[in-house]
Amino acid sequence: MMFVVMNNTNYCRRRIFHSIIRYNIIHPYPTDNTNTAAVVSCRYVFSDAIQNHINSLLSEHDDIMTKLSSSAVADSSGELGMKLSRVAPVAVLHEKLNEVVQEETSLRELLDEIGEEDNDMVEECQTELESLERRKEVIERRMMNAIVPKDEEDDGNAILEIRAGTGGDEAALFASELLDAYNKSAKGKGWKTETLNLSKTAIGGVKEASVSISGKGNNNNYNNDDFSDDDDGNTSNTGPYGFFKYESGVHRVQRVPVNDARIHTSACSVAVLPSPSDRATNQLLPTSEIRIDTMRASGAGGQHVNTTDSAVRVTHIPTGITASIQDERSQHQNKAKALRLIAARVYDLQREEEMKKRGAARNTLMGGGDRSERIRTYNYPQDRVTDHRCKVTEYGISRLLNGTSDDGLIPTFAPSLRTKAREESLEALLEEKEQQKSK
Repeated sequence: MMFVVMNNTNYCRRRIFHSIIRYNIIHPYPTDNTNTAAVVSCRYVFSDAIQNHINSLLSEHDDIMTKLSSSAVADSSGELGMKLSRVAPVAVLHEKLNEVVQEETSLRELLDEIGEEDNDMVEECQTELESLERRKEVIERRMMNAIVPKDEEDDGNAILEIRAGTGGDEAALFASELLDAYNKSAKGKGWKTETLNLSKTAIGGVKEASVSISGKGNNNNYNNDDFSDDDDGNTSNTGPYGFFKYESGVHRVQRVPVNDARIHTSACSVAVLPSPSDRATNQLLPTSEIRIDTMRASGAGGQHVNTTDSAVRVTHIPTGITASIQDERSQHQNKAKALRLIAARVYDLQREEEMKKRGAARNTLMGGGDRSERIRTYNYPQDRVTDHRCKVTEYGISRLLNGTSDDGLIPTFAPSLRTKAREESLEALLEEKEQQKSK
């Protein structure tokens, strides 16, 4: 099995594979003298640590099924059902994997019996073995996805914020291009976009923008028997937050401005926040913890500017986080947008603090998750885009920025980034298990 296959560069394949071997996530070959054909005949097998974790999940699944089938146990709160939904994918995929391994073992035994006398039969068996190998690799990748704790926010909506950084007008122009690329990707997925806040420069650049993206991804059916596709790192199974979240960070651009002959370096920052529901917003922002100020809007906008108190600034008193909106003519509409924006910022801060408490905010191959961290460089003279987290380079900046939700900027880099993030989550999970055992 090679569940970390990259679609971009051999360098990235080697880098991630060696990191997996180093952290004992997989073994390159079986570690004992068991029959490799009878166990798993693919290129790689689960390590002892992962196999032990899978076994514990299978035991938990059997225990839950026993309780649910017993009339003496009532699941009025739905707690058992929630636990079952977490471990059921592993149980189903484990059963499918065993079926494939059994078929493979039978075919190898048949090959030993017929020898080389029947060439047609040998060729047919070898073709079927190759097909089983591909099926097995896909099942194992799906199982690795199933055992890694899922970010529950991946299926939810998102608020995407872009701010022009160093570079003046050139940074603002590039921020506008990035915003257009993200809007195209969202619309290509059939998702709804709503501009919460937009501040433009005189030449059409974007100083600052906040966009709400809402919609649903395709449900990832772990029980799907279609093994023809390599679904590793697939972004179609997530909602807006899961699709866009790896865009958070500093995007650096190197190009020659229209009014100059030298290459300028500028940057803009992107923050992708999970968007809490209306109910969660009310819980996050009790009336006693927010202050709402109204003022007259400024800038271009016709007769409503500087004549009515339509602009709204909301302050979250405990954290000092603020959100100001003046885009709409109605004070009520501006207030509603400001509350959504500040709720997302407060919720994101709470999530970050929880991660730090759990020790999950550590230095990793993906970086520390700091939004001041440079994640990607767009070099126009060389027409290349380099993602510094996964060390992947792609050529054709215009193609990537103007691409669709299937071949644009995000789906190009997402498989590598999602794979690396999964490996690091798995590493953290195994470390946590070891620490619990040592206590």
